[in-house]
Amino acid sequence: MKRVLPPLNALRAFEAAGRLGSFKEAAAELHVTHGAVSQQVRLLEEWLGASLFERHHRRVTLTAAAKAYLEEIGPLFEQLSQATARYGVPETLSRTLSVNAPATFTLRWLVPRLATFRAEHPDVEVKVETSNGPLESLKESYDIVIRGGPDTFYGYSMRPFLSEERLPVCSPALLQRVPLRSPGDLRQHTLLHTSSLPRLWPDWLASTQLAALRPAATLTFDHFYLTLQAAIDGIGIAMGPTALVSDDLAAGRLVAPFDGPRLRSRSYCTYIADEKSGDELVVQFRSWLEREGMCS
Repeated sequence: MKRVLPPLNALRAFEAAGRLGSFKEAAAELHVTHGAVSQQVRLLEEWLGASLFERHHRRVTLTAAAKAYLEEIGPLFEQLSQATARYGVPETLSRTLSVNAPATFTLRWLVPRLATFRAEHPDVEVKVETSNGPLESLKESYDIVIRGGPDTFYGYSMRPFLSEERLPVCSPALLQRVPLRSPGDLRQHTLLHTSSLPRLWPDWLASTQLAALRPAATLTFDHFYLTLQAAIDGIGIAMGPTALVSDDLAAGRLVAPFDGPRLRSRSYCTYIADEKSGDELVVQFRSWLEREGMCS
């Protein structure tokens, strides 16, 4: 006889949610989003033609039939795990670590350094998504969120790992064409702006007593990484965050024509949900970020 089996991914989501009593905790255990668990449970309910959970404001409870169903299938998952381990498949399978970070930070600081973390943890898949939105607006659950700070959010632990300042940077070729001997020489140059950070140049010029300075031209980009790329390409001079241009300064792709003044900026911080604070891999990634931050 042909076996009648429900969708196995949906069954796995139901087993975890029922055993833990929480869609959120099931999502953390399975390394998927809360929405994915909810969708799989709904799929199983449609397949069975019966409700499995009673949904309340902030919690779910098993129906009587679902509780009986879970009591029968729960031991089967444990048997499957033991059998798999017994026949040669390692108990510790590869994990996915989900990270959400600002786009420019990801492109210019995180990605160039990820190879070192992967070398230390070859069995870990790091999934990086970029966003500049506030932490409380994120619709998915991530293992680690990187944002400016320090800020305080209920239900999250925060630790800074990378500080930075901002100062003018440009390509060496640009200085060869039009030298910069003092801040006043900026009148002969194109100043590069980012639309989301409109006060960088005005604040820096004001700190040099040149608030009324008018440059030869201005050019504005909608993303900060485009502004920095324009500086590398010799198009103009950008206000560079020291943390994100340190590699370019070391490689000679950019130079800082003035040592100061430097505008103070917020630090980069890790924000970890309280329920993930005991996850060994999450803690290891946070520690790795802090080590890399000390070297930058």
